[in-house]
Amino acid sequence: MAVVAIIPARYGSTRFPGKPLAKIGGKPMIQRVYESASRAGGLDRLLVATDDPRILEAVRDFGGEAVLTSKHHVSGTDRLAEVAKKLKAEWIINIQGDLPFVQPKTISRTLAPLRRDRSVSMGTARTPIYKKEEWINPNVVKVVTDARGFALYFSRAPIPYLREHAGNAGASALKMEPRGKGVWGYRHIGIYVYRRDFLLKFSRLRPTPLERTEGLEQLRALAYGYRIRVTDVEEPGVEVDTPEDLTRAEEYLLGKAPGGRDERIRWLA
Repeated sequence: MAVVAIIPARYGSTRFPGKPLAKIGGKPMIQRVYESASRAGGLDRLLVATDDPRILEAVRDFGGEAVLTSKHHVSGTDRLAEVAKKLKAEWIINIQGDLPFVQPKTISRTLAPLRRDRSVSMGTARTPIYKKEEWINPNVVKVVTDARGFALYFSRAPIPYLREHAGNAGASALKMEPRGKGVWGYRHIGIYVYRRDFLLKFSRLRPTPLERTEGLEQLRALAYGYRIRVTDVEEPGVEVDTPEDLTRAEEYLLGKAPGGRDERIRWLA
């Protein structure tokens, strides 16, 4: 019943080559991700799967575990599956390498539904979006769910469409949280939990038109009729997609977000 977390990390990012080795507070980003993930409860093993010897060496230099994979994988899931084939584990957790401050409890909470219900093969997480600028940003992936917490759709577009506010750009947002705070929608967090046998099956499925259109491989699972359990978490959502995002990450590290705890979460969401 082992749980293995894997951080896929490739060197040749289109928007930010060498991103895993970019420094945040003096440490490579891959080290920030690794150290944050290592504090999650319930993990039996944590490793980095990379296509580049420079990343492999950097991980081993700070005492982490890393394995070298093929350079020809199209997606992080394919890289994950290559490693998973050689592992004896019940669950495989994919932690995106652009989440330098991922919360340990986010990882543990995303795993929990799969432990409770063996009919669920795949899980992920979401967090509220409090700023319209994030909601309309195509680099921020949004998700909507059904009443039981399973994903209906993921998109780079601002979903759901706020019909009542269509002509009012200054409207505050919807009331979608139990606490009554208005949010524009929900941001998808780049964490996936798979049952190992499902991951290997999923990696063999052919990409679908929806997946290619949005550039989101989780849509492949939905298109083939598989359910994805989405867990609600309070996660700052600091993702590093471009060199400019490093400034935001540095500000988070230094605690320079304005206001108190709730305001800090809103600012980072």
